[in-house]
Amino acid sequence: MAGGADALLFDLGRVVIDIDFNRAFAKWAEYACCDQAVIAQRFSFDDTYKRHERGEIDADEYFIALRLALGVEISNAQLLDGWNAIFIGEMPGISSLLADVARRFPLYAFSNSNREHELCWSKRFPSVLRHFREIYVSSTIGLRKPEAEAYNYVVKAIGTSAERIVFFDDTLENVAAARACGLQAFQVKSAVEVADAVARVGR
Repeated sequence: MAGGADALLFDLGRVVIDIDFNRAFAKWAEYACCDQAVIAQRFSFDDTYKRHERGEIDADEYFIALRLALGVEISNAQLLDGWNAIFIGEMPGISSLLADVARRFPLYAFSNSNREHELCWSKRFPSVLRHFREIYVSSTIGLRKPEAEAYNYVVKAIGTSAERIVFFDDTLENVAAARACGLQAFQVKSAVEVADAVARVGR
């Protein structure tokens, strides 16, 4: 890569922490005594989901809408249990890689997430999250990827120019939006791909 970097910015889900929404579907189906495939078909990352990720509505309001969308009668506690079941563990090799690159670059994270998930992953994965100087969460800043305002907010908070920030995300839409905002951005799906991208970044 021609440009250098003053900071590295990481998505969390499927870049640092492995997640699988099928685990939530399985839990909800078990509680509702129905077919997991039905739950999976009815679930969507809809406008209410996005409003929850921006912190515009709380979990109680989101779960009312989710219960209606799924067509199930299960409690908020059961919905929350499934909701937090999506987290599998650290992406293989990512913690040691972050420890290594942190010697060369300041590390930050930017996650589309909600308060309930943040409470879960912050408690379950402190050892890998400690590598980040700051974690920007959509539900806290009121903005989410791929909105341009979200990237602009994070760039300003980091305090360097967009073109000096290298961003890693597993979703092509988020990578394209980051590039449109002037960041260097890579779509990655493993620690190996992150390492390859970092190797292309100069100071």
